[in-house]
Amino acid sequence: MGKEFRGTIADQPDFDAGSDAEALYNAMKGFGSDREAILDLITSRSNAQRQKIRAAYKSQYGKDLIDDLKYELTGKFERLIVGLMRTPAYHDAKEIKDAIKGAGTDEKCLIEILASRTNEQIHNLVAAYKDAYGRDLEEDVIGDTSGHFRKMLIVLLQGTREEDDVVSEDLVEQDAQDLYDAGEAQWGTDEAKFIMLLGNRSVTHLQLVFDEYEKIAEKSIEDSIKSELSGDFERLMLAVVQCIRSKPMFFAKCLYKSMKGLGTADNTLIRIMVSRSETDMLDIRECFRLRYEKSLYNMIQDDTSGEYKRTLLKLCGGDDDIAGEFFPEAAQIAYKMWETSSMTKVQLRGTVRPYQNFDPASDAKALRKAMKGFGTDEDTIIDIVTQRSNAQRQEIRRIFKSLLGRDLMADLKSELSKNLERLILGLMMSPAEFDAKMMKKAMEGAGTDEHSLIEILVTRSNQEIQEMFNNALSSRWRHLSRLNIDKGAREEGPADMARALEDAQVNACNSESDDMEDKFMSILCTRSFPHLRRVFQEFVRCSNKDIEQIIKKEMSGDFKNAMFAIVRSVKNQPSYFADRLYKAMKGLGTDDRALIRIMVSRSEIDLFNIRKEFKETHEASLHEFIQVEMLVVSCVFLLIHTACICACVTLVRSDEKRVV
Repeated sequence: MGKEFRGTIADQPDFDAGSDAEALYNAMKGFGSDREAILDLITSRSNAQRQKIRAAYKSQYGKDLIDDLKYELTGKFERLIVGLMRTPAYHDAKEIKDAIKGAGTDEKCLIEILASRTNEQIHNLVAAYKDAYGRDLEEDVIGDTSGHFRKMLIVLLQGTREEDDVVSEDLVEQDAQDLYDAGEAQWGTDEAKFIMLLGNRSVTHLQLVFDEYEKIAEKSIEDSIKSELSGDFERLMLAVVQCIRSKPMFFAKCLYKSMKGLGTADNTLIRIMVSRSETDMLDIRECFRLRYEKSLYNMIQDDTSGEYKRTLLKLCGGDDDIAGEFFPEAAQIAYKMWETSSMTKVQLRGTVRPYQNFDPASDAKALRKAMKGFGTDEDTIIDIVTQRSNAQRQEIRRIFKSLLGRDLMADLKSELSKNLERLILGLMMSPAEFDAKMMKKAMEGAGTDEHSLIEILVTRSNQEIQEMFNNALSSRWRHLSRLNIDKGAREEGPADMARALEDAQVNACNSESDDMEDKFMSILCTRSFPHLRRVFQEFVRCSNKDIEQIIKKEMSGDFKNAMFAIVRSVKNQPSYFADRLYKAMKGLGTDDRALIRIMVSRSEIDLFNIRKEFKETHEASLHEFIQVEMLVVSCVFLLIHTACICACVTLVRSDEKRVV
């Protein structure tokens, strides 16, 4: 039985190449061109049919259809239409040629194409490149790249990966151990072993290897690659791993990155929409919605315009059902994502650590000196406060009082101003004091900042919540108390598999009932995070639906936001905070309270992990975002310092195997 068709463009019934060739000729005849007719016809024919149209056009009019389209059309619309008219192999060849010609190299294009194509597609690409440009593709890649990045590209260009039905069961455990020994288990990295295994073993075999690797290393192969490799070689190997796990998810990520933020990476957008429209676009759409809580269709609609937009939307094939029903492959991916989340042990790392040669009396005197006389030495204050752990700061506060007879917090408040004051004072408070202060601020005035309340209550441990309430927190926010997360009574411990299945069935069966909110609340607000990961995994199996989409569709207001935050936090808490930071800084203006709240509260817990998630999702470092957003120089310095304190030490620690 053949594989089910997952594309959005298929053969047109009652196809007539001669008639289509004539219609295109008429659309381009005379003054101007009928762009609507051109895009409608080309996007409703398969690539094989387009090649027949091209041949008919030449035989009927003695002209090359692609040349005429280039002459009549312009800009991104022209590139998209012409890309659709080429065969897949010649389209890939053209993209590779554009990527390596000229002074620079588009490594992202090389990575995307060579990491994702099958053996047959690679062989066709090499032949098409030779035919179109009279050059050897391997030689051109060798001349334009270097190091281990070049070696892996050459391996992929051979198109010799074992076929998917080749699984050497006796080698699965050995390969996983070899990968571990080549990286995590030694000083330095044996890149050749990574290249040999990831470049040649079959997809099915490597999927089993990756599962076995997680058992050995207690971390994913992706996390190991990030810590062991660097630069373009790291990005290439990550792309290979992502394509082995799921090509639709890999392309969904590439599409999202091509459209997020200011500007659009149109070459990437065009290349993927053209190359996947007859392959797996339906699955890419589902993976896109699964990961980004927004349909690919809507993102294209928001990010593009004109005939270019209409053509892309035709290739996309329609907006997805917001009910959360999964296509089969997307359901498998969602199930696997939750399984990976439940199995992987993530080492959380802050960016602020205890100062080695700590002397609280010396620090207290230095702070007093920085605030005495005319003006304030803000740099000294920043250096001391951001290079001491919170416990050490509390000791400085006590010594400052006993040694100098002054209240350090009061002195700082009188000497600093605006965001710098808020940030320094926040760092000087104990975590419980700070959270209580943030909760109080969220409820001051006429309105309530529910997003802040939800963020704090959803992400804090039982002990942190109880300590926060012991700091004389106001009870004004009781409209959220029905969530029960204010009690600090969430269960702790591992998942109970039998109970997880029962909880999943309760949620699945009640996703459209009148008491749905009560059922969801009784489980999401009381079960431990490890248990909920298993619940959400089984929910996919029971309902073939996405828990996040159900929440977004069936719930509303603050309750929806709270449930959604719980799910995101359970799935990946550093990713949740990275998203909150991005939202705090994107667009016009900055949500300084949110920025300060997260930077202060996570600096000793998981800010290093948050930084990694931020860069992976937004392709820009948190450091860069803060630099762009913050206008007050002292605040820029402080926020960067807090995020990246001991940055050199952190870099050496994460890359010390390479450094040695």
